[in-house]
Amino acid sequence: MQQVVKILDYEVASITLEQATQWCIQAIKNPQPQLLVTLNPEIIVQAESKLALKTALKRAELMVADGVGVVWAAKHLGQELPERVPGVELVTNVLETAKTNLRVFFLGAKPGIAEKAALEMNRRFGTQIAGFEHGYFDRESEALAICERIRESKADLLLAGLGEGQELFLDTYRHSLGIPLMIGVGGTLDVLSGEVSRTPAWTHKLRLEWAYRIGSDPKRWHRFPRLFRFMRLIWASK
Repeated sequence: MQQVVKILDYEVASITLEQATQWCIQAIKNPQPQLLVTLNPEIIVQAESKLALKTALKRAELMVADGVGVVWAAKHLGQELPERVPGVELVTNVLETAKTNLRVFFLGAKPGIAEKAALEMNRRFGTQIAGFEHGYFDRESEALAICERIRESKADLLLAGLGEGQELFLDTYRHSLGIPLMIGVGGTLDVLSGEVSRTPAWTHKLRLEWAYRIGSDPKRWHRFPRLFRFMRLIWASK
């Protein structure tokens, strides 16, 4: 049983990046579908206004602190998390550790990105490509067909970069997908494909990756209100 830190109603595992990596390696051997959530303030704010998403998050087998805001919230509430577990680093560690023993399905992002990410991971780590599919599909009319394709791929791991509500999609269709381990990875596929670069090292040291991303991309400016909303939620809960 993992030790957890409770932030609002969300139980975040108190583990390191390496421990999370090993959890993933073991979860792939589990016959029952396992969902890992890389939790950040935006997801929490979305879930606080969407009961179905909140329920899906709380059903996840593991939640890790992807965002620095989650680590801050734990400390503000008098608790402690050992470190962040960034989604892109977790995924990279898992693929590098498993090497050729892992079949992965890459789902999400714009057309062509998932394929590029799959090919790059195969080149770097020998990852077996179970399949790939972009994220621009209708989540109602096309979901079951996508799920069937993924199930037939017999992947060990599903990396789903579907943006808002990706965890709800994975939880809703977890048994239709039939994949041992599912991870909602947000924009990680863009990074793995090489289309988007990692933020500079200094932003990691100062824990300002989120500010760098938002400041360098006007399309992300809508995230600021959510971050303030998250801070208000944490202050109000203390």
